[in-house]
Amino acid sequence: MATLLDVVLATYPSWSLLVVRLALGVVFFAHGSQKVLGWFGGHGLPGTIKMFQGMGVPPAAAALAAFIEFFGGCAMLTGLLARPAAVGIMVIMLAAIAKAQKTVNFEAYIFHSDEVGTRFRDAFIERASKGVEVRVLLDAVGSPGRKMKASDVDMMKKAGCRVEFFHERKPWKIWVLNNRNHRRVMVVDGKVGFTGGVGFANEWAGNADSPEHWRDVQVKVEGPAVRGLQRAFQENWSEETGEPLVGDEFFPDIPQVGSSSAAVVPSSSLAAMSGAERVYAVSIAAAAKEIWIGNSYFVPDDEATRLLVAAVKRGVDVRVIVPSDEHNDVPATKAAGRAWFGPLLQGGVKIFEYEPTMFHPKTMVVDGIFSTAGSTNLDERSFHLNEEINVFVYDTEFAARMRESFLRDLEQSHEYTLAMWNARPVSKRITEWLTRPFRPLL
Repeated sequence: MATLLDVVLATYPSWSLLVVRLALGVVFFAHGSQKVLGWFGGHGLPGTIKMFQGMGVPPAAAALAAFIEFFGGCAMLTGLLARPAAVGIMVIMLAAIAKAQKTVNFEAYIFHSDEVGTRFRDAFIERASKGVEVRVLLDAVGSPGRKMKASDVDMMKKAGCRVEFFHERKPWKIWVLNNRNHRRVMVVDGKVGFTGGVGFANEWAGNADSPEHWRDVQVKVEGPAVRGLQRAFQENWSEETGEPLVGDEFFPDIPQVGSSSAAVVPSSSLAAMSGAERVYAVSIAAAAKEIWIGNSYFVPDDEATRLLVAAVKRGVDVRVIVPSDEHNDVPATKAAGRAWFGPLLQGGVKIFEYEPTMFHPKTMVVDGIFSTAGSTNLDERSFHLNEEINVFVYDTEFAARMRESFLRDLEQSHEYTLAMWNARPVSKRITEWLTRPFRPLL
């Protein structure tokens, strides 16, 4: 039976009501499972918490995992391996394509006709020539004609690859022009998957080894969670083509291959509220020790700012790494985000700017046990307009690797202080003011 809270939350799916959900989570942590389980009635959240406790997950972590699953709308799956990677990720992905026997499903926001793009083009063509079903879904804005040659598309199609563009820029499709596919997903034979922030262009040929090579994070996933990546691809592919992807070649039985628990959380403009937005909010509200965020387009709104500042007041170490002004591919977005640095810095949030090159990850580590990587930026476009995807992982080993990666990036960053923000020149203040009306679009 639905409670009054369920009805209210369904009627008003907003950040303010999400805070109510988070408050209930805090109450759970404060009072313990036995006292609080009865407050919700029925199964749902209590049953989910009990399930995680039955798997041997500590009570507080079980509550966090349950809130992710209950409010994020995606199952936390166990028995998988998740590996964050940066150096050599293109080689790893190309090797996975070369081993494909039945299907390769690939979607990306950025795919260019350069050295990196050509290597993937040729890999797709080689597999298609061997009878492998290759589907390529590219965003019509992120992979425009001037950066991706029509001849490359023709070559793939002639070899047997299916190539489609998400929400093409056509007059009769003007209403979907602002809804972009920002997801990065590759699934091979339904058994091995990849997601993260990388684009398939020369900017990702290295790993911050020069100003021309961006810093980023990509995740390789094996085990049951690969189905979540496949479903995300299926969702976008079916929307564009009408083709349902069903059968063992897409969703085979996948044995457990590790001990991590993870949820693949897709977000879509069609949903009343972003799944990633919910999970980020729950994670930040539940943090007890540290929240370390790396984000390329960091434009927090009032509610996100309040959540981060509230965490600092609880004694949580909150750090954020963002791109510097010198290495930034979208200056308007940086300006829009910088306008909010003041309240964050005043509230005790530490902000750092990455120096070597463009900083492009979308990551977070919470309390050394819960972490995420994917395509979602902390801005309104990712939460409300784009198709996005993140993997949220409950695993100390994975979190440790993400934490080490963050610390390495921190060593190459300088701290942006409140004094620096107060002393910023008038030109930057004007730019910030000019971007304010466009914040939801940046």
